[in-house]
Amino acid sequence: MLTAPSELLIRNQHLFQDKHTLILNHEADQCAAQLASICASVTTLALDFNHHQALTAANANVTAEFGHQLSDSSAKFDTVVIYFPKAKPLLQYLLTLAAYHLRPDGELIVVGENKGGIRSFNKLKSTFFAQPIKLDNARHCLLYSATCHSHPTHIDINTFVSRYPLVLGERSITICNMVGVFSEKQLDQGTELLLQHLASLNGRVLDFGCGAGVISAALLLQQPELQLECVDINAMALLSCELTLAANNMQAKVYPSDGLAQTEGLFNAIISNPPFHDGLMSTTDIATRFVQDSKRQLAPHGVWQIVANRHLPYSDSIESAFGNVNVVAENNRYKVYQNKI
Repeated sequence: MLTAPSELLIRNQHLFQDKHTLILNHEADQCAAQLASICASVTTLALDFNHHQALTAANANVTAEFGHQLSDSSAKFDTVVIYFPKAKPLLQYLLTLAAYHLRPDGELIVVGENKGGIRSFNKLKSTFFAQPIKLDNARHCLLYSATCHSHPTHIDINTFVSRYPLVLGERSITICNMVGVFSEKQLDQGTELLLQHLASLNGRVLDFGCGAGVISAALLLQQPELQLECVDINAMALLSCELTLAANNMQAKVYPSDGLAQTEGLFNAIISNPPFHDGLMSTTDIATRFVQDSKRQLAPHGVWQIVANRHLPYSDSIESAFGNVNVVAENNRYKVYQNKI
């Protein structure tokens, strides 16, 4: 089943006939596999690990990659497709990546849902692209094209990173956030409440949905002996976490995971400000599955601690998994839950 933006691309598949095509930020469907039958080649770069898995599971004739950039930095394409990002600051990064990988006079194709903000794309001001032209609209989506008239010589990640100091007690750490990552320029209130009530931990600890690595860096500042593992589904978040750890001379294992599926073994603690969005939809499905999976991967006497919006219905899932609901801190917006087995 194709998403609405993907259906609009297939409706205009003549644009890709015999073209070497790169698809950036694609969705969780088989659009790339369908286009592969008419393209000279199709390469994809998923920023969402789940979307990458959905494509690779089909064993399609596609070169599929996950990450913030392609493994082959010299690769050039006739056409680059961008799925308009939910996080608007991410767009300029994707445009720069597209311009870098396009051949001279290559064509950019941008597709997205109206509710996701694609209507604003016709006001694009870009160093690399001419004014966009609307090609089609259907299924509450729009399709634009733009000609590339200049190319960056390299991708400077630092251009897309914001940094801010975070004071914890008498010490300070530096947080690095790539564009499009949650709480880009300052600490969010939920994580702030969690950091004020962190449990004392030991051994192997998992930071689930690590984002920019705020929780991991705070933990390592207090307890540098911890064996931290940081997982997230988003490539830009994983890069942010790596940058934060490096900026503070800290070390942890950072890797993609769809929920806890790519983690192995038992943890002495699992800590999180869990995500509750999937694309443009708010959902607790991710967190509900996370609660259930966490119980199975906690070692004896393990600690499970999260912060969540008060309005999200976590209590039933927590009680089902752990047998009780223990709130250790709360304010008018958030609750910090802490359970042990």
